[in-house]
Amino acid sequence: MKNDLGKSILHLKPPGNWLNDPNGFIYYKGTYHLFYQHFPYAPIWGTMHWGHATSHDLIHWEHQNIAVFPSIYEDQNGCYSGCAIEYKERMHLFYTGVHYLKTNYENIHASVDEQFEESQLTLVSDDGMHFDNFNNKYVIIPVIEDSAIGDRTHTRDPKVWRGKDAWYMILGSTINGERGRLLFYRSYDLYKWQFVNSVSEGGGFGWMCECPDYFEIDNNKVLMFSSMRKAEDGSKLDSQTICTLVDFDETTCTMNIPKNYQYFDYGLELYATQSTIDALGRRVLVAWLRMPKPVDNEWIGMLSIPRVVEVKNGHIYFRVHPDVECKFNKLCSDIPKLSESGYRICAELSDGDMINIGGYKVFRSENCICTDKTAVAAGKKGEQLHFKTPVVKDGFYVDIYVEPHTVEVFVNNGEYTISNYVYGLGNSIEADNIQNCKIFVIAQP
Repeated sequence: MKNDLGKSILHLKPPGNWLNDPNGFIYYKGTYHLFYQHFPYAPIWGTMHWGHATSHDLIHWEHQNIAVFPSIYEDQNGCYSGCAIEYKERMHLFYTGVHYLKTNYENIHASVDEQFEESQLTLVSDDGMHFDNFNNKYVIIPVIEDSAIGDRTHTRDPKVWRGKDAWYMILGSTINGERGRLLFYRSYDLYKWQFVNSVSEGGGFGWMCECPDYFEIDNNKVLMFSSMRKAEDGSKLDSQTICTLVDFDETTCTMNIPKNYQYFDYGLELYATQSTIDALGRRVLVAWLRMPKPVDNEWIGMLSIPRVVEVKNGHIYFRVHPDVECKFNKLCSDIPKLSESGYRICAELSDGDMINIGGYKVFRSENCICTDKTAVAAGKKGEQLHFKTPVVKDGFYVDIYVEPHTVEVFVNNGEYTISNYVYGLGNSIEADNIQNCKIFVIAQP
């Protein structure tokens, strides 16, 4: 049946209502599939389903029918984040199921005092388009009862990959709600999983690790996860996605994590990365842009531009995927109209240079690239307005991708990035005296 849920361009947005974590990102049978956490009934957080969109070029996305929804005891109160892999031409989804232990009679979509439990499930599809939620779900890791292994309430977000002789899974967890922990499992058939090891040393773990990912690039071993931490004043959570190079031994699932790390994005508003291998074997990922309020009271949440991950001289780069970058091939002599497909600004910044994009400012301050979104902020109490990269080493070239609700700044082809949500962005560009400042849009077919 042909869906009529609509399309997204450049940034994947929900067809309506709520979107958060990307899930199950996979290149499968010639098509990119990208799932996401979705509450389909209102633009608020609620009982999670898996929304589903497909693309052939990573820039034009077509929404499909909801892929995963609550249907059994273990996922009665939500189908939470996970991944997808291909095995014997079938698509295997892995996700976290949530079951509330007590009913909230005022709002059935919210738990009571965090009285819930989490388990890990799988759902298999023959074609990546049809998902039998009533007959084809399997619980592969039941609720963890042994606190020495993991937490029964906070253990989630499975990421599965093929190792040398078996399948491996990494899960995010916590030690008594005080220190983050990563769990490693092994399987030979994707259904029976055995706990192998856990790790909790290293910096940046916070009280909980969410959406962990592990992959290798040119003999470099990369760990990414979203760390839930309390802010210094203890008043709120300061949750960020971090990444680092690690040592990992498959046989023992031992991982040595250094105390130093880098942020995935220095706008500090991207969370819950999800990666896969693209059509040419490159590691590509997306992340959730956390937005504080709905757009036109219709939808909230969007995903970042797909980014290719590279490692150079011990530093992890996140550059715009070439299939997206090459689409912006029409040079503009005038300021383009702000639209969903957006536009791209390319410039080399000297110290003190500033580009004002409808109220969003990108500028160089000594050896750092900075942004200021004061004029286009959401007006949220305590909202951070100013952002800054660490000292850059490769120069001061910026690629800025602009659309009505987000601006993504790529410094030196991904050495650092700053991504921010915006509200009320103006249709103007001020870049006085900046040499070689160019604007590109997507050429229409």
